[in-house]
Amino acid sequence: MKILRWIIVILAFMNFGFMTVDGSRALIVGDYFRPGTGEYAGQLGPWAGLVSTIGIDPESVLMNGIFIAWGTFGLIFTVSFAMRVKRADNALFFFNLATFWYLVVGTLSSVLQVVLLLLLRFINKRS
Repeated sequence: MKILRWIIVILAFMNFGFMTVDGSRALIVGDYFRPGTGEYAGQLGPWAGLVSTIGIDPESVLMNGIFIAWGTFGLIFTVSFAMRVKRADNALFFFNLATFWYLVVGTLSSVLQVVLLLLLRFINKRS
């Protein structure tokens, strides 16, 4: 059971930490991290197309701020979960559901966290 908690914490720190760092970099330097080589060299992830469809420029200061805020809140929920704050698991669960828009790697990380949080909840109810 402890290992599940730590896997969730590690995945969440990687996911939300990267969002915070990437948004901060975009705000300070003027660009997100992008692949330097390969088929997707110089491109943003599929999340950029998703936010564009709702009218947000993925390279705008607004989107940089959303990344920073989203990542920061995710990190706060992660620390709360790690410290076993009451209902932090629920906050992290729902925040991960709301993070499915962060295609592709962020979505995979969030789906895995949701599954592990449900598994942890199931195990805790049985004990």
